[in-house]
Amino acid sequence: MDQSEKLLMGIENILSVASELIDEVARLKSVEEECKILKEKVFMNQLTRAEQEVFALAIDGHSISEMQTILHKEESTIKSQRKSILEKLNSFSMTEAVQKFQNLHQEPSRKLI
Repeated sequence: MDQSEKLLMGIENILSVASELIDEVARLKSVEEECKILKEKVFMNQLTRAEQEVFALAIDGHSISEMQTILHKEESTIKSQRKSILEKLNSFSMTEAVQKFQNLHQEPSRKLI
């Protein structure tokens, strides 16, 4: 076997390993996305269905009066649900609670090695 044949075999081997690494990266990205979805579900499952509706609207930036119109609820009900959300999420404000939710997707990935 001459030098060029050895070189070609080496290149083929490198390409094979690179292909396997690309597949593994794609699999890890899929797992990472599934983890984000699970984090979101765990976070939201702390809240009742009604609180989840209010919180989802808060995430979208809706005011209390807009929430009243969308959900057909009294202001006192919305305020009560918001207070409960803040207590459950250990937050001082709805802005802080929304930020905690958004931070679920901004946590730095940990290196495997």
